Amino acid sequence: MPACPECAGAYAYEMGSLLICPECGHEWPLAAAGSGEAPEERVIKDAVGNVLADGDTVTVVKGLKVKGSPTGIKAGTKVRNIRLVDGVDGHDIDCRIEGFGQMQLKSGVVRKV
Repeated sequence: MPACPECAGAYAYEMGSLLICPECGHEWPLAAAGSGEAPEERVIKDAVGNVLADGDTVTVVKGLKVKGSPTGIKAGTKVRNIRLVDGVDGHDIDCRIEGFGQMQLKSGVVRKV
């Protein structure tokens, strides 16, 4: 059981959906108590299931169309020094690609080298 947030008492008990401290009488919701562990980090995986990290080098696994560019990005293009971000529409990799510049990619179209 978690300690009381008011008095840090160790004798809290559960009653229904509440936790109650018998020392000070404070009541708080069970959901707010959590498990006492730190929140888990979001794990981002590539197209084959390898876990990605900041600074990794990846390879594009399929050809990508780029708006405003006549050629696009070819499969097999190496992307160095990626940065993981919480982007929009599932774009969770921020990177710089030679010949294209700064852009965001989805983790499902790359493979860790």
